[in-house]
This record gives sequence, structure tokens and C-alpha cells, in this order.
Amino acid sequence: QVQLVESGGGLVQPGGSLRLSCAASGSIVSISDMGWYRQAPGKQRELVATITRAGYTNYAGSVKGRFTISRDNAKKTNYLQMNSLKPEDTAVYYCNVRLLRSSLTTYQDYWGQGTQVTVSS
Repeated sequence: QVQLVESGGGLVQPGGSLRLSCAASGSIVSISDMGWYRQAPGKQRELVATITRAGYTNYAGSVKGRFTISRDNAKKTNYLQMNSLKPEDTAVYYCNVRLLRSSLTTYQDYWGQGTQVTVSS
């Protein structure tokens, strides 16, 4: 079994900051890419940021320069530091991890349960 536990969401005023965390646990042999996606009401889920095992990052244009993704491979955890938050960042944020389980031979994608981020005054 694999579990992804997200934390760090909440309510913040425009211009504020939040840090999301996503910790993977279970029968994991290896983790490759980790990332965050978000889904606002009435909209499709969209990519926010990804990071490879080597630390290469990719960001959506709307968050570039404001959000920073990082990871701690030893802890099987990745983080999303969100600064200068805007009302349009309001969404449910989902952690995504591509990993190899001990009982399998191919990497698979796993999703967290989602954490609500609300930016409002």
C-alpha cells in the first residue's frame, strides 16, 4: 500500500503565503517525479509545478516567480511554497507522485486526497 498525506492548506489573505507538504509512505522502492496540481470550482485540474528526482523544476506560467517546489528524497516528501497569493490561486491542491512499488515493475502515478487553499480578504 502507498499513502500520500498532504498538509498545509487553509485560508490566507491576498499577498500572503502558505506551504504545502506531501509525504509518501508505504512499500515504495523509488520515487521519480513529484508535483502539485490544482482544481478550482467549475474548472479542469491543472498543473502547478513538478520536480524531478534530480531537482529539475517546471512551473505553470501563472505561478512562476511566486511558487517554489522542492523535495526531500530521504523523507519522501515534497513541498510547495506559495508566496504572493492571489484570489485566483483558490483551489483544491493535489499532490502527485510517480513511484515504483515493491510489488511492481513499472512506475505508477499516485494522488493525494487534496487540500483546500482559499485566498480571500
